[in-house]
Amino acid sequence: MRPHHGHGDVDRELAQSKIMNDYILQTNDLVKEFKGFVAVDGVSLKIRRGHIHAMIGPNGAGKTTCFNLLTKFLQPTRGSIRFNDIDITRDEPARIARRGIVRSFQISAVFPHLTVLENVRIALQRKLGSSFHFWRSDKALSRLDDRAVELLADVGLDSYSRMLAVELPYGHKRALEIATTLALEPELILLDEPTQGMGHEDVDRVMQLIKKVSADRTILMVEHNMKVVAGISDTITVLAHGAVLAEGPYAEVASNPQVIEAYMGTAQREPEGIGA
Repeated sequence: MRPHHGHGDVDRELAQSKIMNDYILQTNDLVKEFKGFVAVDGVSLKIRRGHIHAMIGPNGAGKTTCFNLLTKFLQPTRGSIRFNDIDITRDEPARIARRGIVRSFQISAVFPHLTVLENVRIALQRKLGSSFHFWRSDKALSRLDDRAVELLADVGLDSYSRMLAVELPYGHKRALEIATTLALEPELILLDEPTQGMGHEDVDRVMQLIKKVSADRTILMVEHNMKVVAGISDTITVLAHGAVLAEGPYAEVASNPQVIEAYMGTAQREPEGIGA
């Protein structure tokens, strides 16, 4: 006769299963069609827990559509998505976020006329399930303030806490956005073009920041800057025409003739890094 398992045993088994499962996110033959046009064509991803995984590809390769499928802003036509070995294919976006998948958007998503500290505090209150109330007790708000200051220190913005977000330089706004993302305590962060539109100095700062915050969490990013991709990614998936063209470490992907051809076919010259 099998022994009886209590709730504690089940919890331990689930925890053990999670440890044993090396992949935090997996997709199987993910397809998205728009009126006959196939934007994502049979994409199967395996995102390893604790890694930085980059998704690259020429314009129109299906990267953003893929991101929208993973965060459920779009429903797949076919295929499945599993997070921590749970099928989330039909989950709503809010439920995805509660499970621990948080997306930082391509355009900096902060409240411009609130202070840097208030922006992070709003995200902390969302995590607690309460809305932002200016009239909440000083004790409750100061408890959040302490955590907000810690998060700002993590992203190098502690000295900017009283500044209005609108006054921050562009690269610092992206750092603030990452701080608000971290406030939600995600297991998996999806970064959509985190260095887009930045000068070299800001790119370097955000690149180091991504590396730092990845210490105990998983990051999946879409990124065009090959310096960033080469510098911090553990694994790279290359998409072309909605399908996976190649996957592996940067050196392997960058020397793949199909990858070089895909980029050469859509630009006058190779993007920095590919084929170098």
